Amino acid sequence: MNTTANAVDGVTDRAANRPVGKWYALYTCPRHEKRVAEQIEQRHISCFLPLYRSVRRWKDRRKELDMALFPGYVFVRIDLHDKLRVLQVPGAVRLVTFNGQPAALPEQEIECLRNRQSGSGTIEPHPYLCVGRRVRVRNGPLQGLEGIIRRSKDRCRVVFSLDLIMRSVAVEVDEGDVELIV
Repeated sequence: MNTTANAVDGVTDRAANRPVGKWYALYTCPRHEKRVAEQIEQRHISCFLPLYRSVRRWKDRRKELDMALFPGYVFVRIDLHDKLRVLQVPGAVRLVTFNGQPAALPEQEIECLRNRQSGSGTIEPHPYLCVGRRVRVRNGPLQGLEGIIRRSKDRCRVVFSLDLIMRSVAVEVDEGDVELIV
């Protein structure tokens, strides 16, 4: 499994040679994200599990672990008629819904997260934010993504929120790569 993210291209439209379906957030049992992603891959379904590196300390040792960037969630690309195949995976609980219907995630947000693994800088979980100075990234792997700028000392971070699952991540960016949204 890749150390920063895991993505498998699943079913494609043979005529257009592009993936079929939309991205959905799959809620999992606590701390089962990696196992659920592995089992979804075995069923040849597109999935994406963004990970980040975290150093954990115990009395006698330190260990660097790959942790889920969005705890409790795996992103799957499916047509809705295939949702039963995903929900039958042990550890999968349900698709995130709105008014009883599975809610699709914006394609641009998922693609930016997938492209982020090739970029530099750190990405880590952040408390959910929806208020603050809005900016848009102009350059780099997160180009076009909008978020809230946070400054601390000499570092500039942009907090990106996935409103559907009410989770946020913070990414270090160069201050020259962002523009204010009016």
